[in-house]
Amino acid sequence: MKKILILFVVGIMMLMSSCAFTQGLPEDGTSCPDAPKCVSSYVSDPRHHIEPFNFNDELETAVLRLKQALLREKRVTIITEQATFLRAEVRSLIFRFVDDVEFTMLPDQGLIHVRSSARTGYSDFGVNRRRIERIRELFQE
Repeated sequence: MKKILILFVVGIMMLMSSCAFTQGLPEDGTSCPDAPKCVSSYVSDPRHHIEPFNFNDELETAVLRLKQALLREKRVTIITEQATFLRAEVRSLIFRFVDDVEFTMLPDQGLIHVRSSARTGYSDFGVNRRRIERIRELFQE
């Protein structure tokens, strides 16, 4: 019975991904697609909005804390690292789907804007929102 349930779930996931479209980062790098697979601190739409991170220490210290929090997540690869920008890819365990996670630091305002989105599919079932909130919690410790 357990094997049948697992096969059913895997089949549903494959069906959902086979109907999926692939979409990389938006041209402006801040918005979200209409689909429920993205969160961004740049947008006001409540379905996609997530609060930016706050910090009051030096930029270098905040970036270090952010990287440490991010790397505590599983299957994370940092792709781009600049003084005020960090981009990573996170792969799902089973199907190896990629989510793009970006952080833009605004040291004058003590803010870190964030955007996290699944590249494929229609819905991420809240995975990106939960991931960013876990990273936020670790960052604030």
